[in-house]
Amino acid sequence: MAVTRLADQVPRAQSAAPILVVDDIVKSFETPDGTVTAVDHISFDVAPGEFLAVIGPSGCGKSTLFNIIGGLIEGYRGRVAVAGETVRGPHASIGMVFQEESTFPWRTVVENVAFPLEIAGMAKAQRIERARHFIDLVGLTGFERRYPAELSGGMRQRVAIARTLASEPKILLMDEPFGALDEQTRLLLGDKVLAIQHQLKQTCLLITHNITEAVQLADRVLVMTYRPGKVKRMVAIELPRPRSSEIVSSDAFGRSVAQIWGDLREEASRGMRDDERHIAEHLS
Repeated sequence: MAVTRLADQVPRAQSAAPILVVDDIVKSFETPDGTVTAVDHISFDVAPGEFLAVIGPSGCGKSTLFNIIGGLIEGYRGRVAVAGETVRGPHASIGMVFQEESTFPWRTVVENVAFPLEIAGMAKAQRIERARHFIDLVGLTGFERRYPAELSGGMRQRVAIARTLASEPKILLMDEPFGALDEQTRLLLGDKVLAIQHQLKQTCLLITHNITEAVQLADRVLVMTYRPGKVKRMVAIELPRPRSSEIVSSDAFGRSVAQIWGDLREEASRGMRDDERHIAEHLS
């Protein structure tokens, strides 16, 4: 397993010209206790077709970074660019999938998936055809006329992924998309995401706190420090592709998980000590 030590150099995607550039991002928030820096001088590139996972302890700024890349947060230092174009707000080339329930309960599966195409003004027959294609891609053929309440949590997340992919984004940006699901469902949905990514050659960026999920899915894993969130290490996952959840039982998988857990445990422990200190100060 190759490890790039970021104290020595800014991590760069290793193949074609990067499709996503995150350059020296710094974001701070004003709180009742003063200024808090959420992310601190974070830089990395993502190559076309690459799957990058970003992992870190609670409070390290993962979701802040997600929202900055997705164009949902302003007022930061640094630059985010897609195919050379600076991101200054929600970007058509970036599709976002959130952890929270995001399907429309009053729309069927096919109507949910077709929704962004409807907003874009696509003719009904064409958008329904495209929606059915992506429903099939996520393995939900036969459920087109079901409503979200009739689906499991994992199926609803597949609907959300299909709806995002229907707009054919260059980058699929996911924030803990399976965080509310049990471990078995997470692994199986990871297989589905891998199959989709392989078929579409989709560039993916996953925000997660789950080490197994990160190693299962990613080509590289960016490990963040506890607040302020910095890049602690970039780990190359040298597991063969195409990949499935069967890989989790391999020795190579275990070594990758152990390497990342060593870094993550160190940062999570630092976060716990910081929380305990703040609680003690509050009670004193």
